[in-house]
Amino acid sequence: MKLIVFVTNDGDADASVDALVEQGFRVTRLATTGGFLRRGNTTLLVGVEDSQVEQAHALLKQVAPGTLAITMDLDRYERL
Repeated sequence: MKLIVFVTNDGDADASVDALVEQGFRVTRLATTGGFLRRGNTTLLVGVEDSQVEQAHALLKQVAPGTLAITMDLDRYERL
C-alpha cells in the first residue's frame, strides 16, 4: 500500500478531487498555505494499492499539470 500526497494549487483542487473520486480513489482534502508568496494550495491524501500509483499520477498530470506528488510506502497502518 502507498500514500500519495498531491499538492496542487487551489484552482485545480475541485477538478482533481472529482477526477480521483470518479476513478474510485478515496481522497482526503486539506487546505494548505505555503511557498514563497504564501499562495493557497490544496493537499490531497490518497491511499492506493501499489498497482494504482501510476494511474493516480497520470490522472493528476492530466487534470492538474504541475501538481507535486509525493509517494510513500505504508509499511504499517491500522484502523483504530
